[in-house]
Amino acid sequence: MKMSESFRRTFSYPRCRVFSGLLLAIAASLSSSAPRNASAAHAVAQFGEPKYSAGFHHFDYVNPDAPKGGTLNLSVVSLNSSFDKFNPFSLKGRVGPGLLELAFETLTVYSLDEVNTQYGLLADDIHVEPDLGAVTFHIDARARFSNGDPVTAKDVKYSFDTLTSRSASPRFRAYFSELKQAVVLDEQTVRFVFARKGRDLPFVAGSLPVFSPKWGLQPSGEKTPFDQLRLEAPIASGPYVIEKAASGLSLTYARNPNYWGKDVPARRGAFNFDRVVYKLYKDMDTQVAALRAGEFDFFAETRMRYWCCQYIGKRFDNGDLIKTILPHRNMSAMNGYIFNMRRERFKDARVRQALNYAFDWEWVNQKILADEFDRQDSYFANSPLKATGLPSEAELKLLEPYRAELPPDVFGPMFVQPNTRPPSSLRENLIKALDLFAQAGWRVENGVLRNAKGEAFIIEIAGSRTNLLLEAFYANLTKLGITLVKRPADPVGDRARLRKFDYDFASIAFREARDPGAELWRNFNGADADTPGSENLVGVKSHVVDELIKKLLDASSKEEQTTVAHALDRVLVHNHYVLPWRHLTHHYVMYAKHLRRPEILPLHYGAYEWVLGAWWDDRAVNGAAAANLATPR
Repeated sequence: MKMSESFRRTFSYPRCRVFSGLLLAIAASLSSSAPRNASAAHAVAQFGEPKYSAGFHHFDYVNPDAPKGGTLNLSVVSLNSSFDKFNPFSLKGRVGPGLLELAFETLTVYSLDEVNTQYGLLADDIHVEPDLGAVTFHIDARARFSNGDPVTAKDVKYSFDTLTSRSASPRFRAYFSELKQAVVLDEQTVRFVFARKGRDLPFVAGSLPVFSPKWGLQPSGEKTPFDQLRLEAPIASGPYVIEKAASGLSLTYARNPNYWGKDVPARRGAFNFDRVVYKLYKDMDTQVAALRAGEFDFFAETRMRYWCCQYIGKRFDNGDLIKTILPHRNMSAMNGYIFNMRRERFKDARVRQALNYAFDWEWVNQKILADEFDRQDSYFANSPLKATGLPSEAELKLLEPYRAELPPDVFGPMFVQPNTRPPSSLRENLIKALDLFAQAGWRVENGVLRNAKGEAFIIEIAGSRTNLLLEAFYANLTKLGITLVKRPADPVGDRARLRKFDYDFASIAFREARDPGAELWRNFNGADADTPGSENLVGVKSHVVDELIKKLLDASSKEEQTTVAHALDRVLVHNHYVLPWRHLTHHYVMYAKHLRRPEILPLHYGAYEWVLGAWWDDRAVNGAAAANLATPR
C-alpha cells in the first residue's frame, strides 16, 4: 500500500501522561500559543473515544503470539521489470517495491478496525492543542534507526524539512503543505504548527515518515544530496532492512533482529516473517504463471477475467494454493479515466459528460469482469458519505452561496451514471452524447466531430496493443466522429508526460483513505493544477471545490462531515472530472497453504498491508506452540 493512506475531527484525548512543568516552560518560551496544563494521549480519534485505551496490549485483529520466521514471497509487475532507487520520496527514478511499508515508520499509525483513529508508533504521547493550531509529539525513548541511533525530535524536524523542500517529490510537499513548521522543544519532543487551524492536521502530522540525516552520508564525510539518493540503503526505523537487491529480478528485506518496536502495542504480533521478497515480473500473464508454479505466496486480484478463469491447475486442486473472498468496509476511492482539462476541448463539463455516455460499463462488466464489480458512482462509494437522491436542506444551505459557480444540476437529484440496461441502450446514450457535444459547440460534419472553427475533436491515446477494457470505448468514440490518434505505449515516457501534464487521456486511481479530505485536496486543489509532478492530474481549478474540501477537513462532528461530503460529492460528480470505473466490496486473494492469519478480520484494510502486518508462516510453528496458535487470540 502506499504511505498511510489519508491524513479528523472531534478528538477525545485519553489521559496517558501529563507533560512536566519543565516541558511546559520550554514550550511556552518557544511559542506564546503553547499548550497550558497540557495532557498527552496515546491516540487521537476522529469522533468519540479511541477503541483501545491507554496501555492496551495489541490490536484485536493480530495474534500477539504469532511465531516469527519464514519467508513471504510477493510479486510485482514492474513497468520495465526494474528499479533504480531506494528513495521513495524523490521525484525521478523507479523506486523499489515495499520500502514505505517495511523500512520506514511514521509518528502514528492507523488501526484497521476503526474508521479513523491513529495510535502512537514513534510517538508515545500526542497532544493536540485546544484551538487545533498545533500538535506536539513525544518520541518514544526506545525508538531506534536501523544503524542503532536513537530517533530524536531533530530527526523528525529534519524529515519534515526535507519532505517539504524541493528535494522531495511535489506530492509530499503538497501533502504536508499545511504544516507550517516543526519546532524542536527538547530532545524527544517536537511541535508542529499549522498554517490553518484544522481538525485533520494532527493526522497529517502523525503520518510523517521519519528517517535519519545520516542517510546518504559517505565514509569521506560528504553527503549525497537527498534528491540524488539512489541505491544508498535507507536509514530508517522500520521492522525490515534491505538484504539483497537484484534490479529486474527481486528485492529482499530481512527483519531487523534489533527492531526497536516489537513490544509497542501498535506493533505487537505484526511483521512476523523473517524475510519478505518482492519478485519482479515483466507482465501480468507471466505473473499468473509464476503464481501457479508456486514462485510466490500471496496475491490479491482485481481482474475478474483472471480470477474466474486463470487461477486453476494442480496447486489449486491439491490445496497448495487457496482461493478465498474476504469482505472489507473500505471506502472506495475514485478511479477511472480522465481528460486533461488544460486542453481547451476538455474544459467544458458537457464534453466530459458526453464522453462518459460513450462508455458502456455494463458491456465491460459482463464480458470482461464477470459481473463482479459495481460501478463507481461517488467519490465516497461504499460509505455513508456518498450522496444520493435530492440534496437535504443542510446541503442546499451549504451549496447556495456557490450557486452562480456551479452547474444547475448540482441542486437537483444526484447524477446517475449512464447505463445500457433496458430500457436504456448504447444507441440512446450515444444520441445523448451528441446532444451534449452540440450544446458545447461540437457537431458532426461528414463523419467528423468539429467545432465552429472547423477543428476536429482529437483524442491522443497510448497503446501499441489491444486494450480489452477500452477498445469498445474507443469504437464508440469513433461512432461520435471523434478522431483517435494512437501512439506507441511507452510506460516510462507516459509517466514522464503525466508528470508534465502532457496528455489527453489517462487512467487514474485515487488512494483509499479512512477520511478522504486530504486525498481529495491532493488531487483537486487549484494551487497545484499548474505544478508539474503534483497529483492534480485533471487540472481542476475550482474555488468551490477548494472551499468544500477545506470544510470537509474542518468538520467538527460526524453530522457535519456527512453534510459536507454529500455536498462535495454532488459538485465533483456533476462536474464530470473523472469518467468513473469500478469498485469491489471484497478482497479476492490467493495464498499458499503454509500461511496463517488471525481469525478476526480487520474492517478497513488493504490486502497487502494486512498480510504483511498480521499473517505468519505456519512452518515456523513447532511442538506445543502449534496448539497455542490453533485459535489465535
